[in-house]
Amino acid sequence: MPAISEISSPRTLYDKVFDDHVVHKDESGSYLLYIDRHLVHEVTSPQAFEGLRTAGRKVRRTDCTLATVDHNIPTVSRKTLKNIDTFIKEDDSRLQVKTLEQNVKDFGVTYFGMTDDRQGIVHVVGPEQGFTLPGTTVVCGDSHTSTHGAFGSLAFGIGTSEVEHVLATQTIIQAKSKNMRITIEGKLSPGITSKDLVLHVIGVIGTAGGTGSVIEFAGQAIEELSMEARMSICNMAIEAGARAGMIRPDNITLEYIKGRPLAPKGAEWEKAVSYWNSLYTDEGAHFDYDIVIKASDIIPTITWGNSPQDALPITGKVPDPADVSDPIKKASIERALSYMGLTPNTPLKELSIDKVFIGSCTNSRIEDLREAARVVRGHKKAATVKHALVVPGSGLIKKRAEAEGLDKIFQAAGFDWREAGCSMCLGMNPDILDPEERCASTSNRNFEGRQGALSRTHLMSPAMAAAAGIMGHFVDIREFPYADPVDQPKVTIEPNASESAALQKAIYDHEKTPLAPGETSEEAAEDEINDIPPEDHTAKETPSEPAGPTGMDEFTTLTSIAAPLDRANVDTDAIIPKQFLKTIKRTGLSAGLFYEWRFAKDASGNMVKTDFVLNTPPFTKSQILCVTGDNFGCGSSREHAPWALKDFGIRSIIAPSFGDIFYNNSFKNGLLPIRISQDVIEKVLYPLAVAQKELTIDLPQQKIFGPDGEVLVDHFDVEPFRKHCLVNGLDDIGITMQKEDFIQKYEDVRRSKFSFLEGGSKLIVPVKGTKKSPYGNKAQEW
Repeated sequence: MPAISEISSPRTLYDKVFDDHVVHKDESGSYLLYIDRHLVHEVTSPQAFEGLRTAGRKVRRTDCTLATVDHNIPTVSRKTLKNIDTFIKEDDSRLQVKTLEQNVKDFGVTYFGMTDDRQGIVHVVGPEQGFTLPGTTVVCGDSHTSTHGAFGSLAFGIGTSEVEHVLATQTIIQAKSKNMRITIEGKLSPGITSKDLVLHVIGVIGTAGGTGSVIEFAGQAIEELSMEARMSICNMAIEAGARAGMIRPDNITLEYIKGRPLAPKGAEWEKAVSYWNSLYTDEGAHFDYDIVIKASDIIPTITWGNSPQDALPITGKVPDPADVSDPIKKASIERALSYMGLTPNTPLKELSIDKVFIGSCTNSRIEDLREAARVVRGHKKAATVKHALVVPGSGLIKKRAEAEGLDKIFQAAGFDWREAGCSMCLGMNPDILDPEERCASTSNRNFEGRQGALSRTHLMSPAMAAAAGIMGHFVDIREFPYADPVDQPKVTIEPNASESAALQKAIYDHEKTPLAPGETSEEAAEDEINDIPPEDHTAKETPSEPAGPTGMDEFTTLTSIAAPLDRANVDTDAIIPKQFLKTIKRTGLSAGLFYEWRFAKDASGNMVKTDFVLNTPPFTKSQILCVTGDNFGCGSSREHAPWALKDFGIRSIIAPSFGDIFYNNSFKNGLLPIRISQDVIEKVLYPLAVAQKELTIDLPQQKIFGPDGEVLVDHFDVEPFRKHCLVNGLDDIGITMQKEDFIQKYEDVRRSKFSFLEGGSKLIVPVKGTKKSPYGNKAQEW
């Protein structure tokens, strides 16, 4: 890592954190970055752990790794929870949860299970425990890892191949992103929340606006936000196409962190604060994009379509495609209106809803629940609203809300009070919308089918969602008739910085398990020690010599007809719907590829093939996908999208631009995504695809040839390292393990310079209810 003194030019916040984590830089310009914090959940990890098992590798730094379950679990009461087998009814969900439980046992990873109050959504649990700290690199197999950037950390989602890479090496291979700054100038108006702010930003720059960049959010409006609000903004940086979002750490940040279970203590705290205070953008630092938005322009905002960029002020109307001249945008609006069941020019405040969802990693923290409770206090849910779910982000948030009486307020209003989990955010669990139901949602995505087949999702703030549940339709929160003054709540609300000692203990401390009949205090003490998995526990013996590079199929030239796809913003939920994600394998996903577009119900209710291009010969044998619109693969970090494409036989995708995470995941799986200007695609490549003419992609030459050998594209860009791996069929982990000396050298420096990061998840203590595991000392808590 370069010494600070060696870098004299002004640097951005992103530059500083990036520079402090460089383990090695290849001649190609590719960086090997050290990862300080790795969060793991059940959906994107099974194949990663299986890869470790197959290769005989261990988890390199279990103290830097923390696991929990969130996506698949039911959020109904756990009073009847005896075991996973009987509590989780869906076979595929139960399998993923049990697979994670076995993996954390086998590999010695600290784990918060469903009987632990600390279980919750990964991006809530990390900050809550103090596992997330300023200036760290944070990754998770989930695109909304960008949440943690609110602490001044470099946090981003990764695919399953990268999850395995981090588990094995504690590093990740990265290219340097561009710098973007979005400054919110001035103060937010009364009633405007961080959710309104970030939806407004995405509406301004679009879902591809931040592609290839890390966004730093700055300005007075950002500086005055709480940590919960900052996390909401960084959470949705990914919806603006960015690799990550970051906010400079300040006193608000430090007040939030201090005293949390995994935060540094004593002298290490002082050392950490000294470093954290250096994490700011230097005067004169270069930004590739510098955008200024006036806070006064932001009013309560909701989405109307199937992309987060389809955002409008609540005072607006449903768009009219007749007002749009661009054919791709016009077609996109028409499709969204049809799917959402909307009529052009309808005032947004006239749209009725069926359900409400308050939760997700965007808006499930205590501040979010308080804001929603202020709205519903003294009111009743509209009779036309079928259900209104309130889902805390963690068990500890649930306990805190109940200590403040928020659960009683929701229940009195007719809202459902749930257990912690992802819930209806993505509908991988029993909490889903029925077809064509309209939902006021505090989640982060409104893609087709996101909350259930044919579901209709409108994104908004917790206060706006709660108000919609009371009124039965969308409302401007500034006009909502609060039963009590907003600034005089009936419950006592204490900010985190001034929590009482009793509340602090109730939330962060855990009583020790009472002695079992016949158990001695010595045995109990031994049990507590052994319930923390030893750091050196491995599934298999680690090879004495570093494993050499292993492989994928080599990619040199590819000749095939190209399937034409005339769409923009094709998200990963469209590429592979959520119901196909509940797998612990990488194969067999072609059946779900573009499922909602390839299949539809006939008059008898049977699923039949549509005339979608991949159902139509000869395109059923295409190995190339030619896409006209921007932002292909936007959305989730789940690697299932490239797995499904590969399983179908697609080996290359040509498009004007890609979602950053999908682009990266494609290379990890031997697929070649090629960025070509929209003009060249529309005028040259797409017509040949429609005409069923073969294209030849030559990766070594970085050219595309036509059916008669003519050069159609004389050069396409691809990073040298990625090209090298594809052409030679090399596996990233094997390559990285050849750099073991560099990794060890970095860790030696880290133990001294960043000693306050050492220990990590291994500082966590067992909780009340922990039982001695039948697996000996391999389990954290079961």
